[in-house]
Amino acid sequence: MLPNQVTRSLLGYGVIAGPFYVTVSVAQALTREGFDLTRHAWSLLSNGDLGWIQISNFVLSGLMVVAAAVGLHRALPGTPWVGRLVGVYGASLVAAGALRADPGLGFPAGTPDGPGTVSWHGVGHFAAGGVGFLCVIVACVVMGRRFARDGRRGLAVYSWVSGGLFLAGFVGIASGNSAPGFTLGFVAAVLVIWAWLGTVSVHLYRATPAC
Repeated sequence: MLPNQVTRSLLGYGVIAGPFYVTVSVAQALTREGFDLTRHAWSLLSNGDLGWIQISNFVLSGLMVVAAAVGLHRALPGTPWVGRLVGVYGASLVAAGALRADPGLGFPAGTPDGPGTVSWHGVGHFAAGGVGFLCVIVACVVMGRRFARDGRRGLAVYSWVSGGLFLAGFVGIASGNSAPGFTLGFVAAVLVIWAWLGTVSVHLYRATPAC
């Protein structure tokens, strides 16, 4: 396989990672007993008898993001930090799968309402997410600068706005407030950042010659 074909194949993972993660998460959120989309973060799906599904979702999605990050690195000579930062985000998703979030807020069914007990793996889950989220936010800023330098003003603004919206959603959920506005705001922010990764991957895929 030619180098450009490898790059395009790797970028393809940046397109499918988001839809895969979201589809698996939403399917569980709508079918698992006791899960409330307005109160529960998707990370809580890692708990219970079916928690292995969300754990696998984190790991597989993270590996796809890491593959996409390699594609970004190859497609963006002179701007190595985008691929590196997105790669850390992918690794953080894998770590978030390995380090299960703590049960709480009544999920899984039978769990007492409230924040619940904090464990070492729960702290690790939050820490991994925090590092990954901050890295992908910075990646949006760096990619925006690259787009601006290339005369792609619309894509530059899109990258900066995406990073800002994701930051706002992350700050809201990190506050510990489980009000519907904060929970759904973070869900919206997650959709925004997956859409950004897909958009950037598609743009670079098209810009990379097939041979």
